[in-house]
Order: sequence, then structure tokens, then C-alpha cells
Amino acid sequence: MTVTTSAPTWQDVNQQYLKAAIALVKQRLSEATGQPSASSYDAEAALAEAAEMLEDRWDSDPSLERLCQLFGLSTFERDILVLCSGLELDATIGPLCGMVQGDRQRPFPTLGLAMSIFPHSHWSALTPQSPLRHWRLVELGKGLGLMQRPLQLNEGILHYIAGIHHLDEYLSGLVDPVQGTGALVPSHRQLALQLAETWLEPSKRLPILQLTGATPASQTEIAWQLCRAVGLNLYCLAGPNVPTTVKELNQFVQLWERDSRLARSVLLVDCTETKLEQYGESIGRLLEQLTMPVIINTRDRLHSPKRPLLNVEVSKPSHQEQQTQWEYHLGALDSDFASVIPPLVTQFNLSRPEIEAVCTSVLSQIEDADALSPETLKQQLWQSCRTQARPQMDDLAQRITVKATWDDLVLPEAQFQTLHTVAAQVRQRVRVYEDWGFSGKNMRGLGISAMFAGPSGTGKTTAAEILAKSLNLDLYRIDLSAVVSKYIGETEKNLRRVFDAAEGGGAVLLFDEADALFGKRSDVKDSHDRHANIEVSYLLQRMESYQGLAILTTNLKGSLDSAFMRRIRFVVQFTFPDASQRLEIWRRVFPAATPTQDLSFERLARLQVAGGSIRNIAMNAAFLAADEDEPVQMKHLLIAARSEYAKLEKSLTDQEIRGWVLSP
Repeated sequence: MTVTTSAPTWQDVNQQYLKAAIALVKQRLSEATGQPSASSYDAEAALAEAAEMLEDRWDSDPSLERLCQLFGLSTFERDILVLCSGLELDATIGPLCGMVQGDRQRPFPTLGLAMSIFPHSHWSALTPQSPLRHWRLVELGKGLGLMQRPLQLNEGILHYIAGIHHLDEYLSGLVDPVQGTGALVPSHRQLALQLAETWLEPSKRLPILQLTGATPASQTEIAWQLCRAVGLNLYCLAGPNVPTTVKELNQFVQLWERDSRLARSVLLVDCTETKLEQYGESIGRLLEQLTMPVIINTRDRLHSPKRPLLNVEVSKPSHQEQQTQWEYHLGALDSDFASVIPPLVTQFNLSRPEIEAVCTSVLSQIEDADALSPETLKQQLWQSCRTQARPQMDDLAQRITVKATWDDLVLPEAQFQTLHTVAAQVRQRVRVYEDWGFSGKNMRGLGISAMFAGPSGTGKTTAAEILAKSLNLDLYRIDLSAVVSKYIGETEKNLRRVFDAAEGGGAVLLFDEADALFGKRSDVKDSHDRHANIEVSYLLQRMESYQGLAILTTNLKGSLDSAFMRRIRFVVQFTFPDASQRLEIWRRVFPAATPTQDLSFERLARLQVAGGSIRNIAMNAAFLAADEDEPVQMKHLLIAARSEYAKLEKSLTDQEIRGWVLSP
């Protein structure tokens, strides 16, 4: 019977090499005892054979020799590593160590033992600055003196020499391996390959690579593709996991720089969800101390004064790339559903992972594909896209639930027409900009912005709600008090977060009372004036490039800077309603379910108040009537009107309320 044996693997040959190296050390120990080994095993021949096989078949050095090269170990330091490895892998090494040292109670290697049996020995091999101790390859046990203290090989180093690499236990609790999918849109794949070209010189200290823009998932995928292209592994350290104490940070840096050399690894510091005001200092210290390649994912740019930093802005996929992704992930559906894709590409600016998540979520909920209509699918995908973009925005602004319709707004025909034009431009912007070529090579001036100017209560916010509802988009009110900061650069950073988060879902942004932030830019008299002008300039720049609709409301149009006004595409003047408009507002203000009795809208229209106050009076009167279990009547409206006028610090005139009810 013929017995077939499988060809040895790289690990088999590597372990053969290590076994031979340990055998040579064992021979030296035996010779030092005066009782040389009589074994017929030719260790030198086995060592040479294994080295030749590794070079010929795998073009690779043994793990032991690679380790020595990586950390610049001398011949004597290499011998110490082999001696310590032998203690773990060969049960006869320990007793031999005890015999050489003349004390069977000392069955372990020491520096004194190593210096006595190995040539080329030197005292510096175990100083604190030596590679063996600096990189924690070998650790010293307790003892009376340096020469007599036990030498112990680090467990991870033992595994590495044996051909198996495990991340240090301390590091494994802080970093996680990144397993990419390789699924990138063409522009992102090209970016990863371009970056890879700058990483082909391993001896050169590379600048920190900072990835901003797009989405965290896309940034991570690009980082993984970059590392894959140059044969490196990628591990991720979340910003909040960065050690904060000096001792822990030094330990992390020391162990990471050791293990990253062994495993050819790159560290990805993920700061996308990190509060930089809390962890920024620790992250900065980490970046300055690391010498190995580092990649950072961030929303806001970081600065590292002691190490060069290359910032790369990762753009969202182009409209064509998004179209391709939608087609790919909806490919299982019939071709009749192709019509649902263009509106999604037009409105939403999503990354590849976001498109995949939307399609997976919607398709998993479809029970009967045969009964599904394109319009139903479009609505489900549209709503899922809105939901996908909400988490980022909900942390930055107030989402307003919109219910108002065009019938709820009373305006002159010219203003109505302007609002409809705004909605049309938002719906058709991709067709005009991209398909019809208006974007050209210049993206400036393509943002759709509108200013609603007029007194309080004239319908500015209601008009914003109506536009959002008609476009089937979310409306977010920007809290200016949370955006404006006294610290230099913080206002721009806050604005960038808002616009970046809003880009994906094309949300309608409502900057209420905008004149508080965007007033006339002053002449530069000091650094504060200069900083205020920078804030306004940054806002103008972002509004020009924002793909969605930004609405600014102001009570004082005249206070806005003329350069700012030139960049506003639409200006809608909300004037104080005249008697005919107030009459129409009163006729529409009560919901159909509200019981009313003997109301005179003509008399109510005499009240010199705007639409907001009319709604307040109607609602307060409804509460009064409900409490008396009666329909809403003029008497209830009179009481509510007096309350509203008092709030406005005005007085009702006899002319306004004549004939409403008998005087109480």
C-alpha cells in the first residue's frame, strides 16, 4: 500500500526552521554542561534546508529572521530569542539551563547564562532602551540582579516566531480588524488606488492621511481598499477608545508600533462619531507619537503640528454612479420599475452603503412582488431615503412635522407663483444642471436658496412647511443660538456639520430669524469683525453649493448685506395681510371638525393682526368654547382677541369689535 503525504505548508517549514535553531542552542547548552549531546539530528543542515525552501517556494524569510530584521536585532539578541523560545517549546531546555548555572532550582535562561554560552555577547542587549526590552519582546522576571533575573519571551512574540500572529491582548481590547467588502464606486476606487501610490515606500515616514466628507462607511471602505492595494492590514481604533493617561497612551503606542510591524498593519482612528472637544487632545497626542502609517476618519478636520497631515475630501458618488448603484441593488425587480430610480437620484445624494441599506430594507419588506406597483415602490424607497438621512440631522437641528398645505396659505398671486417656482427648481435641478449641462465646470451659484421677508405671523414658516410637504422632504429648523459660537472657527464648523448632514437627504433647511446671524458685514476694525465676516462668507459659499433648498426668514430685510442678497435666488416678501386677505384667513382657520355658531368672518377680518395671531385667537377661542361645552362663537373670539392684543401690547378699538356681541 502506498502512503501519500501532503506537501509541507509554509508554517510547517517555518516551524522546522525554528526547531533547528532551538536544537543549535540546545547543543551549546549541552556543551556548557560538559556533556555534549549524542543526537544524530543535524540541526545546521535542517536550518539551511528550511531557509532554502522558504526562499524558493514562498520567497519568504523565516518568522524568526523577519522579526530580527524588523527590530534590528543583533546576533546575540537573536540567540536570546531562540533560547527563550526553546524554554517554551522544548522540555529539556529548562533542566539544561539549571545545570549550566549550577542550580537545578533555576531552570530558566538569564542574561548571565546567555553571555556565558553565546559568542558576540554584549551587555546592552537587555538595557531598557534595547530592542528586546523597548519592544517588549523579552521581559525580565524578578531577581536580585540584572544578570540573574529570569528571561521570559512575550507570548505574542512566541506565536509570531512559530508562524502565527495574534494581536497583543491589551491592543485587542481597543482595536478591531476591518474587513472591507471591496464594493466601491469607480471614483472611490480610483481615489484609493491613487493614495496607494504614495504608500509604496515603506521606509519613508508617511504623512497622516485624513479622510473627510462622504460617509464614515465609505471612508472606511476606501481606507481598506488602499491598505489592500499595498498589502497591509487595517485595524480600527474608535476615538473614544484612545487612552487618555500618559502611561496608557505610551503603552498603546509602544505595543501598536511593535505589532503593526509584525502584522504589516495600519491604524485607522475613527473620529466620525467622536466629540473632539472631549477626546481631541488625547487623539492629537496619539497622532504625534505614532511613527507608523495612520489614517483618520473625521467629519471636521484635525491638525497635527508635529507630523505632516494630508487631508483628502471624499466626495459623494456622482449622480451616474448613484444611478448605477440603484440599478444594481434593485436589479432583481422587473424593468418596469426602472422609472422609480431617476427621482431618487435627483433628490437624494446617498453613498453606496446607504443606497444598499435602503434597497435591502425596502425589498425585505415586500411580500408580493407581483402585486407591487412602481409608484408604491417609489414611495417606499423615498420614505426610506428620508429616514436614512435623519439620524445625522436630528442631532443638529429641530425636525418640524409638516402638515400645512397650499390651501392653508393666503398670499398675493405673485408670491404664490414664486413659491411654486422654488418647488419646481428643487424637483428639476438634476435635469437642468446635469442632463442639460448648466452646471458645466462651475458648481458655484447652483444652490437653491430663498429668503422669506416680512413681519412676524405673516406666513413665512408656514410657507416653508408647505414647500417641504409638497416636495415630500423633511424640514429642519436651524437653532442659530446653537450654531453661533464666540470661539473662532466654531460657527463655521457648526454650519459645515449642518450642511454636510443635510446633503444626503436633501432636507429643507430653515434658518429662522436669519438677520441675527447674517446681518450687514462690518468694516474690519479688529479681529472680531474679521471673524464675523469670515462666518458670513463661509455661509454664502455653502449655500451656493448646497444641493437642497435653504430658506432664510427675516423680519428686517434691509439689515442684510447686499452681497448676501445677490446670492439669494428667490426673495418672497410677506406683507401684512389686508382686509380681504384676513377675511380669507379667517374662513380657513377653523378645521372642518370644529363646531362653530353664528361667526361673522367679515367682522373678524377687521382685526388688525397677521395670520399667526389669527390662528392664536381661533385656537384660544376653541379652548374656551370646549370648556363651556359650546360651539365656537363670537363671544369666545372676543375674549381670545383681547388676550392676544394684550400679548402684543395693543388695544382693541371699538371700530374693530363693533357689532360682535353685546357688551359684557
